[in-house]
Amino acid sequence: MAEHGAEEHPHGADRLCPAGDRVYSRAVRRGRVPRCDAEQVPCLLELALLHPDPDDMDWLVPTAPQEVMTRLLRGVYDEVSDSQRRVGSAVAAFEWYAGLGGRSPQATAGEGSAIRVLDGLSRIQAAMDEATEACTTEVLTVQPGGIRPEDELTEGLHRALALRGRGVRMRDLYTHVARHGQGLLNYLELMGGTVQARTLDEVIDRLILFDRTVAFIPANADRTLALELRHPALVGYLVTVFERLWRLAIPLTAPLPDTGIEGISHREQSIAALLAEGHQDAVIAERLGISVRTCRAHIARLSETLGAASRAQLGVRIAQVGLVGPPRAADGPAAGGRPLSLPDQGAPTGR
Repeated sequence: MAEHGAEEHPHGADRLCPAGDRVYSRAVRRGRVPRCDAEQVPCLLELALLHPDPDDMDWLVPTAPQEVMTRLLRGVYDEVSDSQRRVGSAVAAFEWYAGLGGRSPQATAGEGSAIRVLDGLSRIQAAMDEATEACTTEVLTVQPGGIRPEDELTEGLHRALALRGRGVRMRDLYTHVARHGQGLLNYLELMGGTVQARTLDEVIDRLILFDRTVAFIPANADRTLALELRHPALVGYLVTVFERLWRLAIPLTAPLPDTGIEGISHREQSIAALLAEGHQDAVIAERLGISVRTCRAHIARLSETLGAASRAQLGVRIAQVGLVGPPRAADGPAAGGRPLSLPDQGAPTGR
């Protein structure tokens, strides 16, 4: 039965077959369905969307949609997290190889064109200015942190306008907190349809991609070193990471999804998941782009809403209501770390 069902229903819980959709929807509406209703849709049992009613084995009860959603999102989150870790490992390896001495002139020349270590803010800025001037198609950026100060946005506005004048399209990823910055909203209105912006609970550290041929990433934590990457395989990999995050992100103009739990906001759901993973307040605040004070205020509201008298009890309550798997998309190798070491590049590429 299991093999037969797998052949006729080759799908996951994220894309049910029409018959499975009908039976599962009916089970959710009615609370349960007769076992015979599921004979033609073994996929629902294989995917644990239906399971026997302990009070009457002739009936099947549905797994709650919220639990199914949590399971799906956790799978996506794990997949993206694995990609982020692989990016971090690749970057660390490139740094190590770039620092090796005693290479032949031919090898040095070849590698120099694929990866450059930019030492000092002036060299970093010059390299990024050169890439900006040469850009003809698109700029992709990931902007960590919270609300972006207006002076940062204004500083590089002339570069953004120059890109727009050449018809260059820009896509920017921010954290959800950036939605509350009026400066960013003003910048997007000024740029019109040239710039698209989306947000996530968390993003990786700053990443800047020009025309899918050159990328800039940080090389240390004090804004004095950066890597300029031109190796096609590595740049292509970073583009893939960006595109996956982009698909998971929410357009800046769209509202954040409701948590489905009365009294708990989307941000509090994200905080609850990070608490469940054992992170400290300061780490959670850094990853979500908010202050520690704001983070603790949200934790206090979570405790009040869930009726928890202590942090230990709060963890239990979080698990009980299903907040351990929120819609988070990124948990990169530098998440929770200090800001990227690239200097501000203005509206499309600044911090």
